[in-house]
Amino acid sequence: MSKVLLASNNKKKLEELRRILTPIVPGIEVLGLGDVPPYDEPAETEPTFEGNALLKAHAALKATGLPSIADDSGICVDALNGMPGVLSARWSGPAKDNHANNLLLLGQLEDVPDERRGASFVAAVAFVRPDGPDEIVLGEMRGSVIRSLRGTGGFGYDVLFQAEGYDRTTAELSVEEKDAISHRGKALRSLAPIVAKALGS
Repeated sequence: MSKVLLASNNKKKLEELRRILTPIVPGIEVLGLGDVPPYDEPAETEPTFEGNALLKAHAALKATGLPSIADDSGICVDALNGMPGVLSARWSGPAKDNHANNLLLLGQLEDVPDERRGASFVAAVAFVRPDGPDEIVLGEMRGSVIRSLRGTGGFGYDVLFQAEGYDRTTAELSVEEKDAISHRGKALRSLAPIVAKALGS
């Protein structure tokens, strides 16, 4: 069985990666950071999603020797010139408080009319291995920021983001619906054949 490490402690991200990769890469075992000895994770200091994803993936590879996947993702709001962007997880401060981040973003957009509340979820997913080139793919989900928090699924800004063509937030979609349209789902599906080829599946 081939092993690949997702450099994340986020259980929902791990479940998402397993759901998408397992059917495409037969016999793969997707590990999370809880499955390997602890190591010092790097600070996300790069100015781009791609840079931060590569930073985290290389740290995981160096610490474990395992082929490693890492992502960096966030919400880019048109009316805020693409912010929070790479600062999405820390938008309200360093504590990575999802609820505080959501309330801050809603407050910042309070006076912005509905037609100017466009936004994108963006994900960069990096794959690195001991004996091959770095690979990085991008995924995007367009939509808009609504005016109140709705839904109990997903995580992060899902409770206030409505994807194009939907009247529900991404926190109100089923797992299958969200996987099909999400920024991370798109990126992971693009990455899956690259991982399969690299691991000889």
